Amino acid sequence: MFTAQRVSEHRGSDDLLTGGLGLAGLRALAPPAFANPEQPTAAELRRRALWSNWRGIADLAPGGGYGELYGSVATVPGREFHAYARLPNAKHPHRMLLQLPDSFDAQKRCVVVTASSGSRGIYGSIAVAGAWGLPKGCAVAYTDKGAGTDYFDLDAQVGATADGTPGTRDQMLAFAPDALTGSGIAFKHAHSQDNPEADWGRHVKQAAQFALQSLNAALPEAGPFTFDNTRVIAVGISNGGGAVLRAAEFEGSDADNSWLDAVVAGEPNIHVDGHGARSLYDYTTEAALLMPCALLHMQNLPQPPLTAQSAPLWTQRCASLKAAGLVEGNDAASQSKSAYDQLRTNGWSDAALRAGALSVGFDLWRAVAVTYASSYGRYGVDEHPCGYGFAAQNPDFSRRASTAVERNAWWSDASGIPPGAGVGIIDSKLTAVDATFDGLQCLRALWNGPGADADRVRKGIAEATAALPREGLPVIVLHGADDGLVPMAFNSAPYVAKAKAANRDVRYWQVRNAQHFDAFLGLPDYAARYVPMLPYVYAALDRVSAHLDSGAALPADAIIETIPRSAGSPLIAANLAIPR
Repeated sequence: MFTAQRVSEHRGSDDLLTGGLGLAGLRALAPPAFANPEQPTAAELRRRALWSNWRGIADLAPGGGYGELYGSVATVPGREFHAYARLPNAKHPHRMLLQLPDSFDAQKRCVVVTASSGSRGIYGSIAVAGAWGLPKGCAVAYTDKGAGTDYFDLDAQVGATADGTPGTRDQMLAFAPDALTGSGIAFKHAHSQDNPEADWGRHVKQAAQFALQSLNAALPEAGPFTFDNTRVIAVGISNGGGAVLRAAEFEGSDADNSWLDAVVAGEPNIHVDGHGARSLYDYTTEAALLMPCALLHMQNLPQPPLTAQSAPLWTQRCASLKAAGLVEGNDAASQSKSAYDQLRTNGWSDAALRAGALSVGFDLWRAVAVTYASSYGRYGVDEHPCGYGFAAQNPDFSRRASTAVERNAWWSDASGIPPGAGVGIIDSKLTAVDATFDGLQCLRALWNGPGADADRVRKGIAEATAALPREGLPVIVLHGADDGLVPMAFNSAPYVAKAKAANRDVRYWQVRNAQHFDAFLGLPDYAARYVPMLPYVYAALDRVSAHLDSGAALPADAIIETIPRSAGSPLIAANLAIPR
């Protein structure tokens, strides 16, 4: 089950939680430098991956409260246990990691298991699970859940090895596509042909199994570590939140029926049948097409995106939609209202649309749709049904060869889905006017159109549909009411409704004035409008931990009425109004 196993020690100036960077180092605007960018060391790549993943998840800006009001960046010495893992019938392995602090108490036997948010690499949940569990002496087990930053350069035939350094196919890479030819860049989420989302729950359980194996190897005098005598709490946010909810479905075998003791899922991407649920691919492709136009109808949008620069592009999108018969009206004002009305009718709230402006500005809707279409359809390299590919790009968006320096930083710097880290989306349908519109129409048709490709993508989406959590398993679901990337109405609300209808033990916190990305609260306008989600995730973990320790009551359902801080003011506890 596990291969390429290795152990590394992290003490002194290279600890488990921040790689010795501390809060000041994580706040630095520039990433930790490589002594030689042509040949970075594994230690340098790890430290830079920690920096990148902390900054991609948490609001570390002064005044935001991290490390002062909530959260921890304590120095935590210990060891790391790494491996590749593979599910039965999977074409490719995925990464596993256990962080074992020196302060681990073999008498308490606490394991936190987590999955990376988004498509991030193996450290993609360090600010979520690591920040809570490691300072408390818990071991923390991670999975990249079949995604991650193991990019492969098809031209140079170079990918990422077990320690993140570049290597060739004969060096046991973390991901190498089946295709031996082609041009550009392949990455695991899009090109593994495994549809990893269908197996997210299995990835999480496998990480817990890896944790027990690693604990038995590391602490033989205290063993055996089993699911019967070791507490396992699962936590994740976004895609990681969806993954831990999928793990909650498993009863386990006779030997490990109690393998999972509690679950905390923040802003989960989770899809169930019924109760108003919509799949990620459905609402993402809808938003990619309609939201730029619809936002022209709305007032008081957060900044950025800057309205003055965006309005001409959004106006052109309205014209494109009109020409395609997708909106009504003879001018931008009436066309934007038509797009807005469609989104509202289909379940989008004004709060989600406002926060969704960020995803429009950063082209996130298209990025998600391109990758997920390939993943759901199990397409390989150069097989994308809408003609998309990935490569380094020239200023005119044409493809070019990547450089060794660029390749060397992919593992540490990338988010797991291009564009980013020097890798862009190659769109074969680009046009001079409203450049991405034709490609987006093709992506949307894979959801609501006819044909073998659409059937193939919809089949993959159906494979990722969630079931109910195990009876008696404590589950806390948290979601920001203003989430514009993974809207509560399409994800957590239907999941909770279905679970409660079946008498599952699910508690639900709905957080007012909270959107999806804590990391963007460093932007002044976002800081003044929104509160972070991580404090509620940590609080929920505290509550389930107390419940498991002493039988303390689990929290009740709550609609949390937060008070955003005024511009320029630091975050205080009263802003958060965390239930006690």
